[in-house]
Amino acid sequence: MDTSTVKSGEQGEQVDRQSRILEAALGLLSRHGISGVNMRAVAREAGVALGLVNYYYEDKSSLIRAALNRIDESDLRLVAPDPGLPADEQLQQALRRVAGPEFLTTQYLSLRLHLWALAQAHEDFALINAAAFERYLDGLATLIGNAKPGLSTDECRERAADIVVVQNGMWLTALLGVDKASIQRSIARTEQIAFAA
Repeated sequence: MDTSTVKSGEQGEQVDRQSRILEAALGLLSRHGISGVNMRAVAREAGVALGLVNYYYEDKSSLIRAALNRIDESDLRLVAPDPGLPADEQLQQALRRVAGPEFLTTQYLSLRLHLWALAQAHEDFALINAAAFERYLDGLATLIGNAKPGLSTDECRERAADIVVVQNGMWLTALLGVDKASIQRSIARTEQIAFAA
């Protein structure tokens, strides 16, 4: 038997288990808030032994940090450039991605609310959240600058910040059951901000 294949399979299994643990933590956080996240509950939710949760995550704080980082990675994919498209289409797609069906679920929006609240309550989490926000803003500002090359860096960042306000408002109101027409108007508003002359 090829030992490199065995090692590769073991690594894939480890990544899968660690990912399941993190997904379980995110699920508990979205349903119960921080009080519903403890190592034992995460192990039960993920269907793994408690020792395995402790192997990957030192404590509850490290698990929450990992959850924040997972959301950061997801946010960066929203504003990731697609070199196969013209710059204006890349920006337009990024602005529309935030209204994807995977983001407009009660579970996801509840998770976002809990993570935002955590960032206000814990200094370490606030730093992670602030850095993630800056990366998202930079990614969005870059897309705006590529689509509107006449704008200064400051103007691109200002537009990106204004768009984020609309996007966050859309997510918050979607949690209240706002209709699809309102979501479409929110997306149209972000496009107006981004592409304004």
